[in-house]
This record gives sequence, structure tokens and C-alpha cells, in this order.
Amino acid sequence: MNSELLTQYLSRIGLSKQPEISPLGLKALHISQHRTVPFENFDVIAGRKIETTADGIFEKVVTNKRGGYCFELNGLMLRVLSAIGFGARALLGRVHLSGTPTGRGHQFTLVTIDGQQWLVDVGFGSQTPRHPLPLKMDTELHTDLQTFRLVSHDLYGTMLQVKEQQAWMDLYSFDMQEVCAGDIEYGNHYTSTSPNSVFTSAGIASIATQEGTVTLLNDLLKIKKGEQITEIKLSNESDYFKQVKTHFGLDLDMPYQKIAQHFDVK
Repeated sequence: MNSELLTQYLSRIGLSKQPEISPLGLKALHISQHRTVPFENFDVIAGRKIETTADGIFEKVVTNKRGGYCFELNGLMLRVLSAIGFGARALLGRVHLSGTPTGRGHQFTLVTIDGQQWLVDVGFGSQTPRHPLPLKMDTELHTDLQTFRLVSHDLYGTMLQVKEQQAWMDLYSFDMQEVCAGDIEYGNHYTSTSPNSVFTSAGIASIATQEGTVTLLNDLLKIKKGEQITEIKLSNESDYFKQVKTHFGLDLDMPYQKIAQHFDVK
């Protein structure tokens, strides 16, 4: 990524200058992308190919001001971190939200600063960590609104958990194995095309706000501010596209029926 592309990216996420190579600079970059670039899968349910190439991701997310899911959002973050000079590499995790682990279908980033490793993830939907997390085992890790921990798992290496209503919930597990482009291509292909993937069966969007998150699952919009949640049912095409633009900043260029066909599908 050259300086011109980096400047375009920084403008996209609302930063006026390149962050310093430090934990504070990493945090500023993470927060800025997380609060301006939505997690969303609209191209998946429209049947479009999801690109994992550097140029394809940049064109979609930066040039066309779209969002994406983990392979796109964390793929872009990894490219930016490397361009700035952070020591960063991709990792892949198994998602455990359903109780049954998936394959290695979640991409995120491992960053090392002065010997300290950080988990950087800007693409895990409504449970995305709001700040980078230091890789410290069996320790409560706090963001402004969340509490996480990392614990060892006999089968899957390290498990990232989030505290929900005083109980720990498994998010995803990972190990430190090297990730190559082919691994990412395999994971992205399954995630974006398999009928067993959650991303092919529902329209999903999420973005962080200063007070919480805004999420969309098909035609149900949820606005969370602290402990308060407001739910809005989107009843027609005009309202749907208006709310998607208002909350996620997206101008969707696809037929409404491509999205609405998934509403109320069990």
C-alpha cells in the first residue's frame, strides 16, 4: 500500500494523520475503522463474489464506501498495519457461537509491539472487540463496554470468551500457525457460498457507536446504548434502505428482493 492509498484509507475512517507505531496508535486505528466501516454481508446474499485480494478489498471498502465481513475488514486492517510499519500477520479461528466449532473461517490479526502481542479484530459482528486485546491468558481484558478473557483449550489452542450477564461465552478459538493466502481463499469461499454458512442465509450488518452497537438481522434493527436496547421492525423497502443508509452509511445497489427473500426463513 503506497502513501496515496494509505491517505485514502485514513480519510475513509476519519483519521487526519497516520497513527504512531505504539499501543495507543494501534488503538486509535482500531477504534476509527470499527466505528466507520460496518460489518455486513449484503454482497454475499446478493450472490456476488467476495474478493480477498488487496485491490478488491480496497476498491469495495475504501473507494466504494462499503463494509464487509472478516476476510475483508481484517484483510484491509492487516494491509494498513503492515504499510504503517506494525509487525502484523493474519490468524484464522474457529467460531464457537453455536456451540459447535466451525472450520477455520474467521480471519483476524496478530500484532506485536515491543514484545507484547495483541489480538486485533475489526470484523466479528456485534461481538467485535472494541479495542485491541493484549494476549494475556486467564486475565479479564476490558474495553470501554466489554469484558473478554483468553483461556487455554485442550483441542483448539486458545479460546476467546466474552462475559455476558456474568457468564463466559465462547467466541472463537485459534492457534499460532502460519496463515497463507490459500487458507484465506478456502475459508472465504466456504463462508460466502456454502448453504450451511450463516452468511448465505440472512442479511447481517453491525457497527459500533460511542454508546454501544447498531445491528441488523434481516428486517430487525437493534440499537443498543449501554444496557438499553431499542428494536425496530423494518416493514418495507423504502424504510429498509433508509435505515441501512442512516445507521450503516451504505447505499446498496441491489434489488430489495435479494435481501427480503431471507426474512422469516427458519
